Amino acid sequence: RAAAASSHDGHEWPEIKKAASEKRRELVLQGPTVDRRVSTAGGLSSAVYSLTLLNYLEVSQCPSLTQLHEDIRLLTNLQSLVLCRNKLVSVPRVDTLQALKVLDLSVNELGSLPEGVCGLKELTTLNLSCNRLETLPEGLSQCPKLSTLNVSKNQLISLPPDMFSERLELLSTVLASDNLLQELNTEVRLLPALKILDLSNNKLSEIPLTLSDCPKLKEINFKGNSLRDRRLEKMVNGCQTKSVLEYLRGKSRVGSEGGSDGPRNTDKTKTGSQRKKKERETGADDVEDVAHMLVRVVHVSSAPPTLMVTVSPEVRDVRPYLVCCLVRGLNLRPGNALKRFLMAQTKLHEDVCGKRTTATIATHDVHLLKGPLTYGVKPPTQLKITALGRKEMSAVELIRNLHLEAEELRKQKKRQNVTGLHKYLQLLDGQPLYPCLMDAEGRVVSFPPITNSEHTKVRRKTTSELFVEVTSATSLQTCKDIMDTLILKMCELNRFTSEHAEEAGTDGEIPAPSNNSTSELTVQQVRTVDPDGSLKVVYPSKTDLTNCPGLTVLW
Repeated sequence: RAAAASSHDGHEWPEIKKAASEKRRELVLQGPTVDRRVSTAGGLSSAVYSLTLLNYLEVSQCPSLTQLHEDIRLLTNLQSLVLCRNKLVSVPRVDTLQALKVLDLSVNELGSLPEGVCGLKELTTLNLSCNRLETLPEGLSQCPKLSTLNVSKNQLISLPPDMFSERLELLSTVLASDNLLQELNTEVRLLPALKILDLSNNKLSEIPLTLSDCPKLKEINFKGNSLRDRRLEKMVNGCQTKSVLEYLRGKSRVGSEGGSDGPRNTDKTKTGSQRKKKERETGADDVEDVAHMLVRVVHVSSAPPTLMVTVSPEVRDVRPYLVCCLVRGLNLRPGNALKRFLMAQTKLHEDVCGKRTTATIATHDVHLLKGPLTYGVKPPTQLKITALGRKEMSAVELIRNLHLEAEELRKQKKRQNVTGLHKYLQLLDGQPLYPCLMDAEGRVVSFPPITNSEHTKVRRKTTSELFVEVTSATSLQTCKDIMDTLILKMCELNRFTSEHAEEAGTDGEIPAPSNNSTSELTVQQVRTVDPDGSLKVVYPSKTDLTNCPGLTVLW
């Protein structure tokens, strides 16, 4: 226990002391303040390993954390262990953590998995993305409840054969993009629940025909691979999931009739007109889909005067990354369209935004904003905002009220896990300055990651154009990826609204028909600049919105 003993005993870790005294079931340690303690102590306090009641432990965003003590094995009640965005080079054995359902080791420097992972019978989610893994161990099929596996952005050359097993009957999502994978096992057909498969940006030359035998497969991504079948590669790069699966299914049928070389030889004997006819047939459904998923980009240079955002240098130590854009064409008036949009935004906050710990989205009615805007900082007592559904108050008062409300809710519902609200409130702990977006009059219209303002609230009957912001303390690319996802979701919602335009809304109103039958969105670029006017970022750029399945971008 020498390594653990070398750390502080917990007296200078108020979070640990509080969790012990209140017999809490959850503990979150993250951010610069915790990182400084880790750096000073040479690791986590040994006291954390005595909190045996914990079922949720998160230690994240601590680049000084390179290893954990083996006493992590004592926390046998853990159901979720989140150790993301540190600098871990190894993790001790976890085979004693038999209650573990979620294990997140993403964004570290791991070269191998901790021993015992393959023996976790309750494990449902395993996130190993953004590490240095070159291999995965055999034995994943021994995790019968595994439903989500994320190994993106590693150095994997292959996936273990036993991963493609009928025993993994719940495995629905496999994310393995940005690796060095050379082939996809033909036994992928044995995964009965597979819905999402992302193998983009690898070294694949072929896609097995058996992929089309996966009964529930809905979303595939093979972009960025050099496929031998150029026609298939074209479909893949067009994100035409239906066409790709139908094409593979057709080749499989022809192959079963004409032998292993049947698909190629048969295709060669067809006349040009026959081949073109088949291409039209196999791609028809997806061409129609893409026609309803369009984004037209308006360039800053060719656009009318727009809202520009000046970023103050002080945000660098608080929440430095920001991207913004203007969106027109999102139809919020019919039925419950606005409700669906707000629910979609909430779901993004829960999922890709990591309950707002990774990034935060805010949407505003453009016509209620007075630009130019400034993204800066204010002391907690001086930052005043009229938060959504509340009266104007200081950030100190708002956060105090939110803490009290969250704690009361946790007690009422007898929750043991950390709620989303608890988690993102802690992001500002110990910060002397808070980030905020201000309009030309100095009024705070957004206070990330907490709330945006009632003054710029999106309303069903009056909002026709949105100003969208995404902020993060993680990276600029994180902001862009989440903005991409949000715009894709807007396109999907528009298409849904258009397709159900004849149906009555939940409030009994007959929705007005959409003026845009193709559900096209217009996204206008917004620049963020430094105080000298030098460009920091413009969104969307030519490299944005390129990884959105089914989306066509018109520049």
